[in-house]
Amino acid sequence: MPDFSELGLAPELLRAVADEGYTEPTPIQAQAIPHVLQGRDLLGAAQTGTGKTAAFVLPILQLLKPMSSTSPSPARHPVRALVLTPTRELAVQISESAATYGRHLPLRSGVVYGGVPMPPQQKMLLAGLEILIATPGRLLDHANSKTVNLSQVSILVLDEADRMLDMGFMPDLKRILAMIPKQRQSLLFSATFSEPIRALAQDFLRDPITVEVARRNQTNENVRQVIMAVDDRRRRQLLSDLLRTKPWEQALVFVNRKVEANRLGDFLHRDGHTVVEIHGDKDQKQRNRALAAFKAGEARVMVATDVAARGLDIEALPAVINYELPFDPEDYVHRIGRTGRAGALGEAVSFVAPDEMDKLSLVRKLTKAGLHMEIPLGYEPILLDFPRDLIAKAQMIRLQRGRR
Repeated sequence: MPDFSELGLAPELLRAVADEGYTEPTPIQAQAIPHVLQGRDLLGAAQTGTGKTAAFVLPILQLLKPMSSTSPSPARHPVRALVLTPTRELAVQISESAATYGRHLPLRSGVVYGGVPMPPQQKMLLAGLEILIATPGRLLDHANSKTVNLSQVSILVLDEADRMLDMGFMPDLKRILAMIPKQRQSLLFSATFSEPIRALAQDFLRDPITVEVARRNQTNENVRQVIMAVDDRRRRQLLSDLLRTKPWEQALVFVNRKVEANRLGDFLHRDGHTVVEIHGDKDQKQRNRALAAFKAGEARVMVATDVAARGLDIEALPAVINYELPFDPEDYVHRIGRTGRAGALGEAVSFVAPDEMDKLSLVRKLTKAGLHMEIPLGYEPILLDFPRDLIAKAQMIRLQRGRR
């Protein structure tokens, strides 16, 4: 594996990387950065937590360095790189990376997303910036109000493209693509290479280099994956007692619906846990407060839906709990990718009731991962429908009982 100094990055960028304590690039960074620096279009597949943000932020900063300017004139700071991302949280994360790695260069970057007032964003845009990170809907709002000009964009990034398709952003993407020059460098990053993603890449990219750092839908070997059999009526109390028993400093709990996130959060709070919720019905200020409380350790548990949690960057998260298996097995891969990052060990526990055998089968077929099965005494369901190979190796566990 090369170190960062061998990738052709400018001294200002190497200094910023060193400031953050990094010496060796991750596999996606080592493979992608040289191709991006050469001006190639790129199709990159990488799971969450692989360092893919720096894989495009660093070379973009390098490519724009010759155009950097200390002039206060907005005309000297046109938008030259546009990064589109599906969620506010991911947009903020990328913006923070651009500021961190670009701190020694006179390049301006900024972020726009919905759920907050327009005027501060309009003021920032009218002052000029070279790198703009945006969610599609809010970017179109600014385009309609004539506060952003995309006519000089030379680099376009679609991050988490699979999630953008899932969330129905394709019409917005087409409108945005019509606003930027056809002669440009385009980068598309996705956690999976599904057929819709390949079709999008065919329309969106020109003769792209493909970089795939892990087998398709491979899960992290540092994450111990546990299937916990549960009577569907006892999920909430099982979760509360599991959190009471395990030594995890924090845990991220996934649910499938917004209404369940609120109900579960209320239950856990009443049962003595410090908990925050993050989902689509929360406004941006509420999301920011919840995430800040969780990152600061003020809340031990965060209950989240998939859409709201996509792009959350939480360091050293020891555990992910699937309160219920997701409808799409690929979301299972995304969820458990929140733990076991940067070489650390993590644990992913998935509650599975007898009526979820179809979901469990899809997860096993997709990931081909080795799953451990645990049966919590006092919460267990009738096990007739569970896979025999899992039952044969299942471990009976006893949890600390709490409030009722």
